[in-house]
Amino acid sequence: MAAALLGRALAAFPSARHILRTTYSVEKWFSKQISSGNSPKPPLTAYIRFVKDQQPVFRKQSPDLGILEITKKIAHAWKELPASEKQLYEAAAEVDRQAYKEELALYQAQLSPTERVALKEEKRQKQAKRRAYKKKRETTVLGKPKRPRSSFNIFMAEHFQEAKGISGQAKMKNLFEEWKNLSSSQKQTYVQLAEDDKVRYENEMKLWEEQMVEVGREDLIRFKSKHKKSTTAKKNSEKSLKEKS
Repeated sequence: MAAALLGRALAAFPSARHILRTTYSVEKWFSKQISSGNSPKPPLTAYIRFVKDQQPVFRKQSPDLGILEITKKIAHAWKELPASEKQLYEAAAEVDRQAYKEELALYQAQLSPTERVALKEEKRQKQAKRRAYKKKRETTVLGKPKRPRSSFNIFMAEHFQEAKGISGQAKMKNLFEEWKNLSSSQKQTYVQLAEDDKVRYENEMKLWEEQMVEVGREDLIRFKSKHKKSTTAKKNSEKSLKEKS
């Protein structure tokens, strides 16, 4: 079914082969040595493929725009993309999903009982880490704002080049000692910059989370934002009922 979908998409848009190029090859993957670090990786979704495809285009068109603005434009472009063109990305994603299933089945079939037990334990230990990595990779592609820096991090970034020490670790140690010896008034500049960065982060996160809701990625929103939206919706509903009564 996936191959048929891909074939129809290629027939309709022969110039779009770069979009539909699958990232999977069962034969190529299977020729590698079986190992825990060699297990098949989950494929990209249609939307993430579109984002990765469009980022260089938007960067070239608008070099002065930041990643947040570019991501917003890409999200809007995806929303407005005709169904026939979206099908190109969906077809490629579906082909990759099917290939991933085949790779996973082949990989699991080669494992001995002992290897299965060992890999099950390894998977349990790495599961949380993998989820965190996947989420971080995805949110990076989607332009999630960088977290605010602490006052010390700002101080360190400003003085790192001229700091004493050969290695990075030595420089950090010396900078930490310098930071501890600064007076409260000397630190205040960096404390204020850190506060400003927190405001920047919250403002950018608000815009970014609104974008994620628009593209159906509420799962990437912070819990407190979800709770706030839920509480606001509940209050509006209660207010509406009171007005009607």
